[in-house]
Amino acid sequence: MLRILFFAFQMFVLLPLPVSPELLTLKQSLGNGNNNNPSSFPPNFLFGTASSAYQYEGGYLSDGKGLNNWDVYTHRPGKVIDGSNGDVAVDHYHRYLEDIDLMESLGVNSYRFSISWARILPKGRFGNVNVAGIDFYNNLIDALLLRGIKPFVTLTHIDLPQEIEDRYGSWLSPESQLDFAYFADICFKSFGDRVKYWVTFNEPNFQVKFGYREGNFPPSRCSFPFGNCTNGDSEKEPFIAAHNIILSHAAAVHIYRSKYQEAALESLSMQHDPIVFGRYPPEMQSTLGSILPEFSKTEKEMLKKGLDFIGINHYSSYYVQDCMFTACEPGTGTSKTEGLWAQSYQKNGIPIGEPIITDVKKRFKNTPMIITENGYGEVTKANSTIEDSLQDVNRAKYMAGYLDSLSTAIRKGADVRGYFAWSLLDNFEWEYGFTRRFGLHHVDFKTLKRTPKFSATWYKNFIAEHGKVKYQTADHLHKRSYYY
Repeated sequence: MLRILFFAFQMFVLLPLPVSPELLTLKQSLGNGNNNNPSSFPPNFLFGTASSAYQYEGGYLSDGKGLNNWDVYTHRPGKVIDGSNGDVAVDHYHRYLEDIDLMESLGVNSYRFSISWARILPKGRFGNVNVAGIDFYNNLIDALLLRGIKPFVTLTHIDLPQEIEDRYGSWLSPESQLDFAYFADICFKSFGDRVKYWVTFNEPNFQVKFGYREGNFPPSRCSFPFGNCTNGDSEKEPFIAAHNIILSHAAAVHIYRSKYQEAALESLSMQHDPIVFGRYPPEMQSTLGSILPEFSKTEKEMLKKGLDFIGINHYSSYYVQDCMFTACEPGTGTSKTEGLWAQSYQKNGIPIGEPIITDVKKRFKNTPMIITENGYGEVTKANSTIEDSLQDVNRAKYMAGYLDSLSTAIRKGADVRGYFAWSLLDNFEWEYGFTRRFGLHHVDFKTLKRTPKFSATWYKNFIAEHGKVKYQTADHLHKRSYYY
């Protein structure tokens, strides 16, 4: 079965989900990891950690890699809150074996990572394949399999070669569909004999919102009053970019299913209404009208049933109130966005968490779901010590509460098949640089030393109690190279 994923659900806040009182009383109870009925998690459930190429790898010009959009963007003054960049990040490119040791110690059976598009194709489809980049990911995949850890691969996690931005404006042009299809084909051919889960795009909603509406991600395009950019049109460009991303996903799915699926028996997923139903949601159509690009009849057919599971990057949830035709009053935990709607993590004083899974189950007819990111971020304080960071009891509480809610949803019939904690390591957090820490392991960003936090111990104990199935090492590892 081909499982194809397009991420659309990151609710990115630093507030913990509700946790039952018995889970919060004692640090000792968290340390045991005994918070859920083991039977709630089905056989072969994926327990893993997640990462992305730009946030982890470093080696930004190593071994033939080309510049990507984030390499260029973060070198411009004022784009990252602490003035940092991902040139080195946490040096996963050179330390991946050490990091796999940490994964094995946790007992995870899967690892979600992304491929640096510019490491494989420094000039997009306008240049040669970088064989050294292919070799790096072959080595990473093989090392994971030797430890019994399943590779779960995202084709692109927000980054793309700067060359295609410079040539034609990346996602604003239909040319981007050709480039992504070419890149996807190379990845399927090179790694598809061992990779059983493929993800096309990570969080395209945030990519187009921050890149083309608010302008605080590359290519930094927007218009007043949404942001302060040199160029852009916040009313139209986000939807053009999203449209091309959706069709790029469909092109990759078509390539996989027509050329590789029978041989590999693997999996894919992506923006949900267009991919499941072959159309944009009716709410979008009625609100945006002619601003929303249209799919041709051929494109609609190509889009239908273009995923095998839904990936949910879920940090918290909000209730949303329409403010276009109704007055919205500010209140505790409520914020107003773009003047059209208000969001709150509470309704009548009650926080929410589990309903997001139930809602996705109903809307998409219980299509299999995987929690592809879930984590708890803490702001680095000037006077904090390493010991403060290591005693991250709040992160363990948050994970305990989320997994408790997840197990409840599963008991109620939701087809959830995996959970990936964000993240194995503290890392480069986009516009926040190194000022936010999400890791189960503390990273000293000067020495790059990794140290387990309390949450790592908690997650290890939880997996030992509930994650009974270890992924079996593949019958064969990579025994050949592809040359381009």
